[in-house]
Amino acid sequence: MTIQEGRERFIQSWGALGTSWGINRTMAQIHALLLVSPKALCADEIMEALQISRGNANMNLRALMDWGLVYKELKTGERREFFAAEKDMWQVVRNIILNRKKKELEPTLKVLDELSSVEGNDPETQEFTRIIKDIKLFSNKADSLLDSLTKADPNWLMGSFIKMIK
Repeated sequence: MTIQEGRERFIQSWGALGTSWGINRTMAQIHALLLVSPKALCADEIMEALQISRGNANMNLRALMDWGLVYKELKTGERREFFAAEKDMWQVVRNIILNRKKKELEPTLKVLDELSSVEGNDPETQEFTRIIKDIKLFSNKADSLLDSLTKADPNWLMGSFIKMIK
């Protein structure tokens, strides 16, 4: 396999994986392209490499910057903007966790808090309240775990993970 074939395969695979993170395929493919690029790329280079429109490239680059996965790089004498990916995989995973937590878990916790105030003594209400309480307990534990995970030292985390799978 050539380096070009490897890059293309990685970009396609990362694009498919991105949909599991809750982002669209093109956004993940742009991220993948920037991850494996040895230098920052301008929007035109990204558009050409992935065969996408300027609007699609710009919209997804802004979203990647919002997620903290891509940043702008300024080059002396250049008027164009260049983009580079965060290449520290711990930071990439951390940013993905934080964004997914903010986008998915926090709104769910808010709804569960509101649902906790359902009133009534009938069996249906009691069962509903019990289920909501169990989901809320689990969700709060997941929230705490994700907080701990994002604050953990990467070396400690990897050591703990390796011990756990042995």
